[in-house]
Amino acid sequence: MQTVTLKHSSPGIGNLTPRGPLSEAAIARLSSPPDPAPFGADIHLGTASPLEDEDLQLSLYLLHEIDYRSLPGIDEGWEWQPALIELRNRLDDVFLAAVDAAVGPFAHVPPSEVAAELFRLEREDDGPALSRFVEVHADVDQFREFMMHRSLYQRKEADPHSWAIPRLAGPAKAALVEVQADEYGGGNPARVHSELFANSMRELGLDPRENAYLDRIPAPTIATVNLMSALGKRRARRGAIVGHLAMFEITSAGPNRRYGNALRRLGFGPAATDFYDEHVEADSVHENIAAYDLAQALATAEPRLAAEVQFGARALLRLEARFAARLLDRWHEGRSSLL
Repeated sequence: MQTVTLKHSSPGIGNLTPRGPLSEAAIARLSSPPDPAPFGADIHLGTASPLEDEDLQLSLYLLHEIDYRSLPGIDEGWEWQPALIELRNRLDDVFLAAVDAAVGPFAHVPPSEVAAELFRLEREDDGPALSRFVEVHADVDQFREFMMHRSLYQRKEADPHSWAIPRLAGPAKAALVEVQADEYGGGNPARVHSELFANSMRELGLDPRENAYLDRIPAPTIATVNLMSALGKRRARRGAIVGHLAMFEITSAGPNRRYGNALRRLGFGPAATDFYDEHVEADSVHENIAAYDLAQALATAEPRLAAEVQFGARALLRLEARFAARLLDRWHEGRSSLL
């Protein structure tokens, strides 16, 4: 199949379109040299639906992104500015409170049953069947949209979960490093999973640069990445980011097999499917390591974190369901899922 190059602009901070007063202020400040003035202190943060709030989610993403490789045009000196950290903490509090509400109360299981509980949650998950729709019905444009959504995370794959490495010890730490080593290509730069995704994007005529499509990605998608950053950067939430990663691995192999099948149905070859095929193989192994050697081992070593592990897994499922519902709703209506 001949690839089609889609028009795009530079993913720099100055090219982003604000989605409200908060993101307008954030973009303006991050486009300028660092300064200690209060960062958005006069902007009201209240919102009825933080998980769908375009202004809040974009702003929070930008404030977290400075700790990764950031967007072109943002001075690195912003990273440790107290004013930026203060605003990010305020937004994280609003966001995580909304995630807590979305997850709701749940029965806690003892540490020895954490892995079994994670697999039960996966079996009984009734979220929208996005991967099954894509496998059978998605056209090329819809698959491109799907990859644009996923690029926010996949082009930094593994990094949000790696924040947990220095917060763990013993068997759980060893298990996390084992999983992450595979995500980073086992020492081979060409096999780093984020680079495999970039290759697949090129095969579909997409811009593989990090954050290339941020301006078109809606809040429910951004929220799935903000969740990883908000949990991963907090030592107090290390159990939750471990539960998130465990559920991420448990729910990966089947959907990725279907995404690879979709690309083959659409006429694409191994260069496009390599990323998805790699995850079918790798994550079939990772799911047990992540569930037993990582999540359950952490809960056993620190029993008070067992509930946090379960929370992280449930939070992933809730936010992924919102993400999938938006795509499927728009596609069933014959509309684009992008902004």
